[in-house]
Amino acid sequence: MTQHPGRRLAAWCAGLLLTGVSVVVGCRVADTDGITPVPQLLAFLPWLLAPAAAALLCALIARWWPGLVWAVAVLGLLAWYLEPYGKSGEPDGPPLARLRVLTANVEFGRGTPALVPVLRDRHPDVVFVQECESGCRATLERDFAAVYPHRRAVEEDGSKGSLVLSRFPLTPAAGVPGTMGMPGAVADVRGHPVRLQLAHPMPPLPDQVGLWRRELGRLRAFAAAGTRTPTILAGDFNASQDHAAFRHILDTGLTDAARLTGHDRTPSWPARTASVIGAQIDHVLVSPDFTATGARFLRLSGSDHRALVVDLTLHRRT
Repeated sequence: MTQHPGRRLAAWCAGLLLTGVSVVVGCRVADTDGITPVPQLLAFLPWLLAPAAAALLCALIARWWPGLVWAVAVLGLLAWYLEPYGKSGEPDGPPLARLRVLTANVEFGRGTPALVPVLRDRHPDVVFVQECESGCRATLERDFAAVYPHRRAVEEDGSKGSLVLSRFPLTPAAGVPGTMGMPGAVADVRGHPVRLQLAHPMPPLPDQVGLWRRELGRLRAFAAAGTRTPTILAGDFNASQDHAAFRHILDTGLTDAARLTGHDRTPSWPARTASVIGAQIDHVLVSPDFTATGARFLRLSGSDHRALVVDLTLHRRT
């Protein structure tokens, strides 16, 4: 019996959609980021539910039963991977100090005017600013000299400039080397040392996936090298929990503070479409010494990223 042309077209559509989605999901299953365009699509893994569901509908229309089973399997895997990655647990020791942390990518400094009132309103104790070029740096250091007397900076223009502002005394520390500035320090948080490291690896552009992977690997090495000291690793990671290179950082024992407060899938980029479609690539990662009691993603006019503010409590190790 000759297949109806409409059903044949539906079967082809289902096959094409399932092939594309399966490649991305297969890389997620294999714990690899693959090659372009897989790393770019992995950032939007939850949104692949839409083409997978469309493929299921096409398979039903075509009465293509193997395709129907295929589509159900892919949808099941996607639903499984919507769950937050990594372990989470509460520290056993008593609380030692509370602090508020803010991270913001100000997109070549253009979001600086919007960041200023956020800092005045939210009163963070430690601020990580990415893409903070000379104008951004001058504004923040001038307007908040008394509030944040301690700072570490990579004084570059464009996307390479970065700044860490702190109410707590800072001891300089070697930052993680990267194409864009990633300064580091050790903060004295009410008598307790806390490692601070700004994260801003290269994005996974089609011709820079290898560099992106290497710089995320350096951040993982930083996290793995200091497990005895409380650590905060924050910034624009250009990666989500669906990227293997980012999950390997979490595997060192760090936890995403947004995940601890139920915001593990809240998009932070691109800010202009985050309410419809986006990816969470801005993170505050903390060692098991911390609990998180709140996380908020804030719109910054002029920037393509949302800022992230988290409230943390440092606990004594037992």
